Amino acid sequence: MADPIDRLIDNMSRDVAPVRRLRPPLVRATLWLAVVALVGGAVIVVWGDLHIVAARTRQPAFDVALVSALVTGCLAVTAAFYLSLPDRPLAWALLPMPALAVWLASSGIGCYRDWLTDRSGAWRLGESGDCFMFILAIGIPLSLALLVTLRRARPIFPRRVAILGALGAASLAAFLLQFFHPFAITLMDLLVHATGCAVLITLISWRPVRVLLQ
Repeated sequence: MADPIDRLIDNMSRDVAPVRRLRPPLVRATLWLAVVALVGGAVIVVWGDLHIVAARTRQPAFDVALVSALVTGCLAVTAAFYLSLPDRPLAWALLPMPALAVWLASSGIGCYRDWLTDRSGAWRLGESGDCFMFILAIGIPLSLALLVTLRRARPIFPRRVAILGALGAASLAAFLLQFFHPFAITLMDLLVHATGCAVLITLISWRPVRVLLQ
């Protein structure tokens, strides 16, 4: 007579399809970012104001802010892929933080210099509302697409993964924004951009949204 445990294992394993292993997180992150780069690059080439961006790249603070925003987005997305796996340490969440600090610092320096030359215009709302909507319009689809991709890993701590993914999407959206932002960033712009990123992170980490990871 067969052991009850053996029968249980036999019943549970009967007709079970083999599990397809996920690619390494770095490979999956690279592929996801490559798709975003292709789509984003096409959008920039067709609709971006490349002449204005080329002129602004003569400012070191702008160059550092632009590159650090891109690096922050890429590292945050990569960290989200790593943390979606149960055996990865929480320290991966710190991966994008140095680039994020450089991005905020360089943006702040540029805004401070503009404030010294035009103190009244630094707090003018202007087109900042359009920037806010741009970050949400680009960041929300990117975040949702990332969550759907990460869902296959079934993260144990979905909130952490969602926050990192939203940070990555917000940073990439802010990077793309600079190609449609034909004027220097003021203090008001910086505040609005940061608010847009914060709203996006809060929205994506909201429980009804991050259920996509479960």
